[in-house]
Amino acid sequence: MSKIDKKAVQKEFQRHEGDTGSSDVQVALLSERIEKLTEHLKGHKKDHSSRYGLIKMVSDRRRLLDYLKEKDEERYQKIITRLNIRH
Repeated sequence: MSKIDKKAVQKEFQRHEGDTGSSDVQVALLSERIEKLTEHLKGHKKDHSSRYGLIKMVSDRRRLLDYLKEKDEERYQKIITRLNIRH
């Protein structure tokens, strides 16, 4: 992910000016990386090390979403809707 892409995602999901580490931003960045890696793996089925990295990223995102759901249900619902993660 290029710096420009990362800044655009941060700007879209930040909660206040200069926010780069909130759960919302972290989940959005992980989602972007997961999408790109999923596309890569569609063409490179035997790339097992990247598949392991994908599983780790999905697990990290799940953990952040669980935290967010526990702390603020409304933010959780908003972010999964915006990212179209699940229904």
